[in-house]
Amino acid sequence: MMQISCAVVCYQNSPQQITGLLSSLVASADSTSVRLSVAVIDNSPRNKLAEAVQKFGVAYVHLPSNPGFGKAHNLAINNALAMQTSYHLILNPDTNFSSDVITTLVNFMENHKDVGLVMPSIRYPDGRTQYLCKLLPTPVDLSMRRFFPRLYELCGFLARYELHQSGYDKVMDVPSLSGCFMLIRTSVFREVGCFDERFFMYLEDVDLSRRIGKVARTVFFPHVSITHEYVKGSYKNWKLLFNHVRSAILYFNKWGWFFDAERKAINRRALQEIESIKTSIELQ
Repeated sequence: MMQISCAVVCYQNSPQQITGLLSSLVASADSTSVRLSVAVIDNSPRNKLAEAVQKFGVAYVHLPSNPGFGKAHNLAINNALAMQTSYHLILNPDTNFSSDVITTLVNFMENHKDVGLVMPSIRYPDGRTQYLCKLLPTPVDLSMRRFFPRLYELCGFLARYELHQSGYDKVMDVPSLSGCFMLIRTSVFREVGCFDERFFMYLEDVDLSRRIGKVARTVFFPHVSITHEYVKGSYKNWKLLFNHVRSAILYFNKWGWFFDAERKAINRRALQEIESIKTSIELQ
């Protein structure tokens, strides 16, 4: 039986929300041949989720000091490495999915050994697509998308950055995938490391996707989907906005601001591959 570790990092989420997610995970474990080892890491000041989590028989870790998203996840990743699980699943607490999702994605990765990271189709609760497949960002992308969203969209930059032209209906290699659902081959962490703990919150998934992309494929798989509430907290909370801006500065200090030849090459290759897939389909 294949062993898969899974971690969920929470911060003042409701018991109802985490119960919904854990119900999805339990159903997945009951209906598949995989063994799920789940840990809920709670960065909230109080352990209000403890009772709800423990009813599911999964591990609960309370970190009231709130070390950040990436650092909390790294506790579980290091445990997965010690356990030598085959895959590690990173989940947001505001997600839920059907029982076939994990098995389908694992089967895809088992049949494609060059894939290090896969993300399924992500949907809003009303069924609309969330455009979470992205190019590696430039400073212009992040600043305009956050502060001048309408202009960014009207200029066509948003559609390009979020790869709308792909149709989100085909398996494709994507430079940056969302941390709301990341299924990662555990061995990849031994090559690239865990989350960069300098990112308290935001852009740690972009950074990790980019590092994984150096040693393996990072893939969008549209044939199964999950539901994600996606509240965009930094658009409503000034403290979260500060964290977002701080993470952006850290990210570009690390990888390069306006002169990043590697980013340019990666993004160009991704766009060319998407165009090649579209042309191939049109010729069939």
